[in-house]
Amino acid sequence: MGGNNYGGTGQSPSGPAITSVIQALEAARDSAESAQDPTVVHILETAIADIWRKIEAQPTSYVMTRDEFAVFNYFQGPLLGQTILSNSNPRRSSTGLKSLLLAILGACVALTFLLGTCLPATVEQWPVDEISSASFDLVKYAVAAPSATPSSSAVLEDFQVYQPVLTPSGATDETTSDDGAENTTTIAQSGTTGSCQVTLMVHSFGYSYGIPFVGEYTPPSCDFNRVSMNFTVTSQGRQFDRLALMYFNDTEVWRTSTAEPTVNGIRWEYIKDMSEFMYFWNTPQKLIFDLGNLIDSTYTGYYNTTLTATFFTSQETVEPADLIVPISARQGAANQASLFTLPSDNATNTISFPRNVNRAVFSVSACGQATEEFWWSNVLQSDVNTFVPYDGTLYGYSPFREVQVLIDGQLAGVQWPFPVIFTGGVVPGLWRPIVGIDAFDLREHEIDITPWLPILCDGAQHTFEIRVAGIDDDGKTSGTLTKTVGASWYVTGKVFVWLDDDESSITTGDAPTLVQPEPVITLSQSLTQNATGANETLTYTTDVKRTFSVSSSITTQNGTQTVTWTQNLAVTNYGQYTDFGAIQVNDQTTTGLDESSGGTYYKSSYSYPLYANTSYFVYPSGNYTIGATIVRGLDLDIQGTPVFPTGLQPFAQLPKSAPLVSGFSGTSLSTTQNGSASYFADPNIGLATGFGSTSQDFSFKGIDVSNGVADTELYYRSVEAVNSTIVRDYESLIGVELGSYGYPVEAVGSGQRVMAVLSPKAVLGRGPGVAKEQLVQGGGGN
Repeated sequence: MGGNNYGGTGQSPSGPAITSVIQALEAARDSAESAQDPTVVHILETAIADIWRKIEAQPTSYVMTRDEFAVFNYFQGPLLGQTILSNSNPRRSSTGLKSLLLAILGACVALTFLLGTCLPATVEQWPVDEISSASFDLVKYAVAAPSATPSSSAVLEDFQVYQPVLTPSGATDETTSDDGAENTTTIAQSGTTGSCQVTLMVHSFGYSYGIPFVGEYTPPSCDFNRVSMNFTVTSQGRQFDRLALMYFNDTEVWRTSTAEPTVNGIRWEYIKDMSEFMYFWNTPQKLIFDLGNLIDSTYTGYYNTTLTATFFTSQETVEPADLIVPISARQGAANQASLFTLPSDNATNTISFPRNVNRAVFSVSACGQATEEFWWSNVLQSDVNTFVPYDGTLYGYSPFREVQVLIDGQLAGVQWPFPVIFTGGVVPGLWRPIVGIDAFDLREHEIDITPWLPILCDGAQHTFEIRVAGIDDDGKTSGTLTKTVGASWYVTGKVFVWLDDDESSITTGDAPTLVQPEPVITLSQSLTQNATGANETLTYTTDVKRTFSVSSSITTQNGTQTVTWTQNLAVTNYGQYTDFGAIQVNDQTTTGLDESSGGTYYKSSYSYPLYANTSYFVYPSGNYTIGATIVRGLDLDIQGTPVFPTGLQPFAQLPKSAPLVSGFSGTSLSTTQNGSASYFADPNIGLATGFGSTSQDFSFKGIDVSNGVADTELYYRSVEAVNSTIVRDYESLIGVELGSYGYPVEAVGSGQRVMAVLSPKAVLGRGPGVAKEQLVQGGGGN
């Protein structure tokens, strides 16, 4: 991959003489000292000037080489915020150089829209901190070229990485075929026999806000104790990602979201174990599927959906709930979605419990939308007007959110939500074809309310309420939880109830004892200003810790026991805006430990790390660019008896793993995503070009019952995509390779054209309004 030599020789502080552009780039990226070396500076500035001369000579046809784009990418860092450099760096000290870079980037963006060829087929990725793979060496980076070349005109197969699901044919999963296409297939046969299938929905969602699909479900005639659901979708054209919720009558049973379509079209398929809802599957139900979409001259993508359920029997040791009670807006009778919208709604239901309950678990489903979609990137409430003269009002109430469940006005438990990023989130190129963690299957949170049964089983009416809280700060170092947040949070809940066999039995006991100190909130914030007094940077931190427990003695037909629910949670968030609000960094980690003891044992420990570096640049014409680096993960260990399937079900049916499953006390899921992407938009013509690269490692293990250690890997996948093309994929099942796939990165085509929105702030979720062009150009302080 040799580069041009532009004269001059030098030597890095710890290496050989530097004579080529690539050597100079490597040296400059290694250290700030090398970046200021006169020889390095001379080689790189000569290279960028040479690139500009070529573009001037061929303004409508020149295509940068990969090495030339690497040089360009290095210099654009300060402009697009991919690297934060000191003022002493020569890249920031030259006004003439900055003007040259703006001219090159402006020309490149213009050519991108006209010809789609300005940028090279492969994009030099911005430097990011690497996340190490799992501790075992499974990934094959050097594999044979595929037998077929991925077609740039083919329908894009989007997918979410997740562990295999049990179906009648065995363990079923997403995998990459020899031609690079993603397919849903059975990766291991099992011993289950007999099944039947019901088509729940075939529907095209066009202009569908407030117009959900409504159908009638009738149980099949075959015997079953397990249900797997298949959701298959196609779309083509322009469209945003959309949220979708599935209900049985008033009860939400699944929350998902869509991928964003392309000109050539997209398709995805998701398999979900729905066996926890046997209470509904066993009797006729009204099915309501709400996928609000918009069709007009701009938004042309319909979502064409097929939803089927497959019913079968298998060895099963988990007892499903006898009753499921919705906590929702209860609009099923009107054929409408039953979600609450906070903060505008009062998310409260008043219900009476059966009197013979022995276990009850509240499941909460909640996610932010609109101004709350990127809640984790919000600023402290006292800082929302920091960049008003240039960047408009920012979203506030801090980057912390707490979903609260209250019974009769008393706190019963909380959820600190996982930061879901939908397929249009941050930069769309990040999520093609690998969607964000949980984007196709938004995870619900379990709160054991069994300690409340002595009150709930008294035959009276009781209130259940869901709230979402942020932080209202004092402008200094402390704050308090709010009773409101931005608009909006979509929330519902439901209570899974298990009953004593004796219908005349009445559950009694002591009133619950609550230990609920106020959360410990520690904040900081600092501003820097330029010579004119304008706010240039904002740095803020948000640290929150909470402990909660509720305990009671309850008596059922099986005797008396003391049941306790405890939660210990912590979150840290470091946020920084620079360049008058054009560049933002967020580094957040949420950890939690939930445990139910004394009755049905359940323990969940989780961690949600998230690092995001986003930036934008606006040109006088109104065109803009966005760049982003995202590093995020999910670690989730579950032991005991949860409400939702553990994921062990398919492995209990496979001959090789079945003997192992009896020795597990639970499961351990660990996954990380690492991606970078750019977005070049011309809102005037409604088009944008996106480029991106994302990799994901996913590990699913069994937790040893004897020592509580996740030491048996059941499933592993490592996959990477560049510009909508899978370039590497490896899968293993119970330590045995399922297959590997590779495609040369240098053969990957250019990014796809996508729909452009009017404001980069809208894409990044940074508040209302359109960023001013002069703001970003003034960010260098020159």
